Amino acid sequence: MTLISAITRFLAACLALSCLGSALYAQTDESLPAEIVAHGQGSENDGEERALTPEEQAAELARQARVRELTAELGERQTAIEDLQSEVGIYHPSLIENYSDLAAVFLELEDFDNAANTLNEALQIARINNGLYSEQQLPLIDDLIASHLRRQDWQKVDDLVHLDHHISSRIYEKTDGQYLAAAEGYGQWKLRVLRENLLQLSNNGLYDEAEELSDFYGRLLLNVEFSEAIEARDLISLLQGKSQADMSLAQAIANTHYSYFQGAETRYITQTRCRNITGSNGQLVRQCFNVQVENPRYRQSQIDAKHIAVNRSMREINQVIERMESIRDNGDLSAAERQNLDSLIANLQTQADTVYRDSRRRSRF
Repeated sequence: MTLISAITRFLAACLALSCLGSALYAQTDESLPAEIVAHGQGSENDGEERALTPEEQAAELARQARVRELTAELGERQTAIEDLQSEVGIYHPSLIENYSDLAAVFLELEDFDNAANTLNEALQIARINNGLYSEQQLPLIDDLIASHLRRQDWQKVDDLVHLDHHISSRIYEKTDGQYLAAAEGYGQWKLRVLRENLLQLSNNGLYDEAEELSDFYGRLLLNVEFSEAIEARDLISLLQGKSQADMSLAQAIANTHYSYFQGAETRYITQTRCRNITGSNGQLVRQCFNVQVENPRYRQSQIDAKHIAVNRSMREINQVIERMESIRDNGDLSAAERQNLDSLIANLQTQADTVYRDSRRRSRF
């Protein structure tokens, strides 16, 4: 089904629902039973919906009026797009704004499928006219993210957040404020994925995701930390994100079974085993052969590897706190900013101590 036909069917559905709703709410209080007006459905029907209050009826009528306005606006914008396509072609860049405005109407109507389809049409036009990596795509991707967030389609949100960051990394310098904003948005989304497990990952998957996020913040800080172009507050924000990523990593390590970690010992060793057998002459003969068996020290080496991974993530957290303390003591901060940073450092230290104790308790499992 094409986008235009989908819009036409949606308009018809909206008009039908709007007319039905108007008929249902055309009743006045006089036409309703007194007990419904005064007390709802009464004690015999407590499980049923009560009658709307006058204020709720007014709000519902206002909502229906807004739906009718938006439905009419959809028709107008659809016609405008068709007319513009006839004049300039179906891939002209001027269509991007029209599609974006149409998608905004769909979003207000909570028709997320048509909103996403419309935004994808605009995104395709932007790519055709400006290439795979263009700034014009970013607001469209942001709108797509908003649409899928409201639908709670977490996998599509994750894919789009990756795309937004990837494009930003190609068109902006690593110290540019636009890129840093995209990177921070990427990091905050990934932290939410870890905390709420939105992608339904296993413990091993959460560990891998947390490790990737920690490495991401590490590379980001390496690129910008010594740049004069970055402000102290932006650097503090990135350091805070790094600390949260490392805490999530420490927790993920603690929740991951030790068998997932690569131990320092080899998993199998060769042993020589011998036995006595009766030879052809009736005499006992000693026969030896080599077998591979599991190394009894391998399990302990996996537990040690898990413990080392926890300690490594905690060292990263402590290094972040030390860098924040350096900014507090030597940075060009106001008294209020220094006080806020001091409070942030104290909170991070408390969180780090809690995470470390928890991870130590589970380090052998």
